[in-house]
Formats: sequence, C-alpha cells, structure tokens
Amino acid sequence: MHITFHESTKTFHLYNDDISYIMTIMRNGHLGQLYFGERIRDKEDFSYLLETCERPMTSYIYENDRTFSLEHIRQEYPVFGTTDYRQSAVEIQQENGSRICDFQYLGHTLSEGKPLLPGLPATYTEHEEEALTLTVTLKDAVTNVKAELLYTIFAKGGILTRSVRFVNEGTHPVMLTRAMSLCLDLPDHDYVWQQLSGCWARECHIHNRRLEPGILSIGSMRGNSSHEHNPFLVLKRQSTTERQGEAIGFSLIYSGNFRIQAEVDAHDTLRILAGIDPETFTWKLDCKETFQTPEAVMVYTCRGLNHMSQTFHKLYQKRLARGYWRDRPRPILNNNWEATYFDFTQESLLAIASKAKESGVELFVLDDGWFGARNSEHAGLGDWKANRTRLPDGIAGLSKQIEALGLKFGLWFEPEMVNKDSDFYRQHPDWILKTPDRNQSHGRYQYVLDFSRMEVVDAIYEQVSAILREAKISYIKWDMNRSITECYSSAWPADRQGEIYHRYILGVYDLYDRLTKEFPQVLFESCASGGGRFDPGMLYYAPQGWISDNSDAIERLKIQYGTSMCYPISSMGTHVSVIPNHQVFRNTPLHTRANTAYFGTFGYELDLNKLTPEEIEEVNAQIAFMKKYRNILQFGTFYRLLSPFEGNEIAWMVVSEDLKTALVGWYRVLNCINARYTRLRLEGLNPAYCYRNSQSGICCYGDELMYAGMITSDETAGQVPSGVTPYTDFESRIYILEAAEA
Repeated sequence: MHITFHESTKTFHLYNDDISYIMTIMRNGHLGQLYFGERIRDKEDFSYLLETCERPMTSYIYENDRTFSLEHIRQEYPVFGTTDYRQSAVEIQQENGSRICDFQYLGHTLSEGKPLLPGLPATYTEHEEEALTLTVTLKDAVTNVKAELLYTIFAKGGILTRSVRFVNEGTHPVMLTRAMSLCLDLPDHDYVWQQLSGCWARECHIHNRRLEPGILSIGSMRGNSSHEHNPFLVLKRQSTTERQGEAIGFSLIYSGNFRIQAEVDAHDTLRILAGIDPETFTWKLDCKETFQTPEAVMVYTCRGLNHMSQTFHKLYQKRLARGYWRDRPRPILNNNWEATYFDFTQESLLAIASKAKESGVELFVLDDGWFGARNSEHAGLGDWKANRTRLPDGIAGLSKQIEALGLKFGLWFEPEMVNKDSDFYRQHPDWILKTPDRNQSHGRYQYVLDFSRMEVVDAIYEQVSAILREAKISYIKWDMNRSITECYSSAWPADRQGEIYHRYILGVYDLYDRLTKEFPQVLFESCASGGGRFDPGMLYYAPQGWISDNSDAIERLKIQYGTSMCYPISSMGTHVSVIPNHQVFRNTPLHTRANTAYFGTFGYELDLNKLTPEEIEEVNAQIAFMKKYRNILQFGTFYRLLSPFEGNEIAWMVVSEDLKTALVGWYRVLNCINARYTRLRLEGLNPAYCYRNSQSGICCYGDELMYAGMITSDETAGQVPSGVTPYTDFESRIYILEAAEA
C-alpha cells in the first residue's frame, strides 16, 4: 500500500497489491485522471496517458493552443462551463449569479489511517496501517472556496474511497448547487451497466444494459435511498461472469436522495458521477463554514463479480458496521407482526413467546401496535408510551416476563413519523415537513417529522431512550414507512430550504448515533417498509436490515441474490413466514422457507402455536441447524452460483474461513419431469481437502467439486419410481460439505 507523488511529472499514484489509481496535476491546475484498474508498476512518468489533440467544434483554454480542451480530457473533479460540456461534479452559484468555477491545485497531504466524516457514516480503520489517505486541496481564486478531495486506499483489496469537503474562505456566502462525492472518467464505455432496482416487495432485482452515448442514471428524490433504486452500480465487461473478468463496483454510503450516473460522450469516454442528487439539493455555504459530501466506495476486480462482492462484504461487515454486534452471530428471533398484526393482548404475546422458546428461539420481537392509541395505522405514531389497555404491565413489565421465559425482548419503533391523531402532533403541529399554503400529502396516514430541527430529534430521543432505560430491551426494529413530500421546514429561511432533505438525513444519523452510543449492546435493525432504506449509511448504525416486506421464500431468492452483490449476508434480515404467504399468497414448503432464510440473520414471522406437531419438529431441527452453522452462514465467504434471473434452478454457497465446511443452498422453482442430469460447480473450496456430502455420503476432493461439479440430479431425472414421495414445485436442499481430511 503506497501513495506516491512524483514531483517532476506532478503525478499521484495510489496502489496496493490489487489496484493502481493514477492522476496528475494538469497545466491549468486541475486534476486529470490517468488510470484506474489492476495494479501496475510505479514509475516517474505516466503523463502520456493524458491525451490531447485538436478537434473540430471545440473550445480551448489557452489562446494559442488548440489542443487543450477540458471537453476531451479525463478529469478528477470537473466543473461545467469552462470548455467541458459534460455533467460536472461541482457547481457553485455566486453572489453575482455566476456558476463558473475554476478549482486549481493548492497542495496535498498524506496521512495514515482514515479520518472520520463528521455527522456522516463512513468506512473506518482500527489501525493506522490498514489504510492511507491522500487529501488534495483545490481552490477557486474568485470565491476563495476550497475543495479538499479525500482519497483512501486500503492495504488489502481493490478498494478506494472518495469524498469531498468544501470550505468557504471567502468574504461572501455561496450556494453549492452540485457537490458530488465522486467522479471517475474512464477511457472507453465498453461496459455492461448493472443496477439493483425494483419497488416495494421486489427490491434489488438485477437489471443489465449496454452503455450507449448519452446519460444513464439511477437515483432517488424520495428523501430515502428507496425501494426503487439501491445506491449501488456495477460496470462489468461483456465477458465478465461471477467467476472471472473485470468489474468496478460503486457504492454510496448515504441514506437520502442520491444520483449515480454514467455519461458517454461522442468519443466514447465514460464519466461516472455519484453523490447527493443535485435536483433536490442546494447548500448555503457561509463564510468559514464547511460542507462534507457522503463517502463513495469504488471496488475494482479482474476476478469476477463474486470477488467484487466479497470485497464489499468484508469491508462493510468489518469496517462499516460497528459495535457490539458487528462480529457476533445474530439471535434467532420470532416477530409477532404477521402472526397478529394489531390484534394482540399481553397474554397472546406471552403465549407466542412461550412456544417460540420451546423450539429454541432466542429473541421475541413485539412489532407495531403497542403504543398510544395504536389500534390501526390511523393513530398513535409519535406517542411512544405503552397502551395499558393492551399491555397492562407496560413495556417494562412485558419485557421482564419475556426474559423470565428465557428469551431476549425486542421492540418496534417508527421514530421519524407521526399520525395527526396523536398527542404528539396535537402538541406540536408545526413539527412536520409541510409547505405553507399547500396540501399535506400523507402516506399510510402518517406524516414525516422535521428531523432537520434538532428540537424534534431531541424530543423523539427522550421518548425512545426513556423506554430503553426502563425496560429490558435487547433489539430495536427501526422502521420508516413513507417517503418525504412537501419538503419544507418552517424553522429554516428561504435560502436554506434546499438543504432540508440532507439535513433530515443528518438528523436521522444523529438520532441513531445517540441511541447506539447510549445503548451499545442493543441490536438495531433498520427497516423502511422493507428495503426502502437498505443502504450502506444504515449499516454504519444498524448492522442488519429488513431487506423486504416480502417474506415469500421464492421471491426472496431474487431479492437476496441481488442484495448480495454489495451487502454481506450478516446484514440481511431473513424470516420464515406463514403460508399462504401474506404478500404473494403462495404455499411454499416449510423446509424451503427455512433453506432460503438460513442465508441471513434468520427468524420466524408467525405463531408457532398454529403449526402441526410435525411442523414443530421440523422447526426445532431448523433452529438447531441454524445455531450450529450460523457463524459460517453469516460470516463465511459467500458465492453466487446460479442466478434466479436466468433459470429455474438457483444456487449459492458459503465457505468457512478455514475452508473445512461449506453450505450449499440449492433451489428449484418449478418441478420437472424426465429432466436432464444436473451438476453444480462449486467455488472457494480447498482443492486438496476431501469433502463428505451430507446428502449422498460421497466424499469428493475440492478440485473435483469445483471443476467437475457436484451432482444435484434427483428422481425428476427419468421416471419417478413407485413408492417415492414425489417432488413438488418450490423444492430446495441444503448440502453440508465437511472436510474429511486435510
């Protein structure tokens, strides 16, 4: 791991064993992009990688030079309007109305480790030798605004993080109207763009398309990162697969409005921009004030998509998630929501919890409906005190009774929202986001609290922390069930209204930060009607999230497969739910529901009292299996094998750190007849280990399993013999492979 500055050529080279990132100070003082990719040897001069020439219909910087135009140069942090007509990384509106900037090199510093970003989630280091950080300072001479470009390269993996800090050293305030976290100009556009998109209940589906001239983007203007588009992008070569080939992953550590876009110009140069969505953002930067952009993470690999994902998994699992639960296997839980919805009493909850304890569940979670006048979604949000009609002993009393059963107790909150039918709203009707003299839209009969105001955040903090102090609570499910509309805060002046979306997210981060610091051993799980805010920003505070309200095992195959492109298995909330499923009304075998949910945090979303004795016996075995293998399932190395977006069979696997145990999940959506023989090529095994297959009892060396494949054929190949229980749709198996010798 090195960051080298070659003074004679004004060139920076950031590199480790996996990647090189090279840029240069150009003669106009701007930074030029020279190379990002697989590690190359360092040398003094890479300046020839910055190509210039005369082109028709081009504007040039210098009077007597018809070669130097920013329109045709790859740059690090470009501005608009000074010969570059592409989308810019930064734009500043000045007192005279101009938006022209000219950020020129002022200096740079090197530091060991990685600085924290005040008020924002970001990756971190625990030891200085884990990373090096380069800060390149640029300055606009007219406004005296500095842009400090932060680059951190980690010692291991193809990881580079980027962010920008603006400092107004001038005598007049300015308006930031665009402040992207990252720009990367690449020399060609021969990539497949891969995004994770969908909507409620079908989040993170994989979509691929070829890049063509013009602009392609994903983003959100909803106030949250959204179900529709995850803040994640992959550029991969056409020949890249899970096992081999070049790919670059881009991930934004942010939970609010964002944009990630690709622009291909007329000469096939590709520009990637990532950061806060500029359509919904302005920021008044007063004299001496600073503004910090969110952090963007880039991961490069030449070893395929699995390797790219594993790099993200390890980084986000160990150097984004934090605290007590970061490295600990997650408790197996039973959530009451789909078992009862709002129809519960203290006695019925204890009955569900008691049965769960008998089966080996470790954590009982009380979901929505325990507070205020909350008998439906119309009322109660904001009144975070127990409904004594339902819970005569309150949350403190119920939690003690749950713990007396031998379980931990968890509780649902939705702290960012309020119903108008609540005491909280009646006391503070001006504490919601609403535009004067305009209609107030609702979502699920609720309104968004103005978290840009610290007094609002303080009031919610006092309510939530009071409950956490008085009750025995080990887990919090933090929900958020609507996007922002009529985004206006009565507490801020007109020239600050463009800041509210971002200030809102800063308020959410502040509340998370306070609660996690005061209650460090509470396990927080983020939720936003499922995956509406499943993003890296949330993982910094809550090491796991509810990835979708859709708990159907077959639908979850696509959701979990897509989510794994960026996010570790330990971050995915996965539950076994009742049938017919409450989202798609599908009847799926109990073993398949568990076989899908094993690859996540695992739990149950049903009342075990309503299962048959045979089903309870199966549940007991599932829980015993998860307890035995959850450390591997949640923290092992994960590989995608067969995609649910490409065929009828789906497969993935996880391998222990010592390579002695592998767990393979195999799934078939629709049943077959007289089918072909099938084999599955595995990944990540030790070629020299002989692995015993739990299904067949056969021992095979790792090289055979990876190159010849593991047989997955069953009785559907050929005619089903008489006396054999026939397979049905939605079949699945877990193959346990244990090294018999080393």
